[in-house]
Amino acid sequence: MEKYSGLYGEQTDATKQQERHYYLLSELQTLVKDLPSSFQQRLSYTTLSDLAQALIDGTVYEIVQGLLDIQHLTEKNLYNQRQKLHSEHRVLRHDMMRKQKLALQTCKSHNLTVLKANQRAETEALEQRVRDEQRMMDEKIIAEMDQKVLDQQNTLEKAGVPGFYITTNPQEVTMQMNLLELILKLQQKESQSGTLP
Repeated sequence: MEKYSGLYGEQTDATKQQERHYYLLSELQTLVKDLPSSFQQRLSYTTLSDLAQALIDGTVYEIVQGLLDIQHLTEKNLYNQRQKLHSEHRVLRHDMMRKQKLALQTCKSHNLTVLKANQRAETEALEQRVRDEQRMMDEKIIAEMDQKVLDQQNTLEKAGVPGFYITTNPQEVTMQMNLLELILKLQQKESQSGTLP
């Protein structure tokens, strides 16, 4: 008799999983309608069905949330680094202007032309340094964010989420962003309705 009750339990689990798959697939099909038509056409029934299958146990939601948290921390950190650099540049400019003003006040009139020329060169050199440091900071930010995207693609590919693999193709990255948006919207809907596993 116990053999049959175990078999019955497996059937109900399989039935529940099948019902959850149909529910998720139906929700994904509804959410896809909000995407631009060019992306709707690329999301086949099979892709959506595979995505629904990957979402059944809720693990992908947790992975996506973790990746989102890491991305937000990275963005905040990079923003703070950029703000710190801007503050340092403001201080440098302020100090230079103060020193130049003091030098002009104490300068003898026959040295004024030379002093002004030196100060102009000093100002141009500082502005060039500021531009170079800002450019390097921006390049660093872009490189770190690009690496974050690759890390996310790799993690989601390893988790078996359909449509995710490492790529730098802008169309494919946009498609992956749309898939992430679908996952996040579905997660939000499920958490509001209390149907998360």
